[in-house]
Amino acid sequence: MANTPQSKKRARQNERRQDINKARRSRIRTYLRKVEEAIASGDQAAATAALRAAQPELMRGVTKGVVHKNTAARKMSRLSSRVKALSA
Repeated sequence: MANTPQSKKRARQNERRQDINKARRSRIRTYLRKVEEAIASGDQAAATAALRAAQPELMRGVTKGVVHKNTAARKMSRLSSRVKALSA
């Protein structure tokens, strides 16, 4: 348990930050799931639109420190290659 005033404050801040980060992560996963569903349906137009909507959300997660930069880049690369493959 936190004893000093600073460690008590840190514990409070960490709880608030955890809720915010959880919401951000959930939002990112929702956008990624929409892309996955569009790919599964085989609709390239919908998949492209969903990917365009997901990209800024994923990059926002990077700037906020929720997702690592390389993880976001890897996810975008793999999703975009799968969307591109729908046209073939």
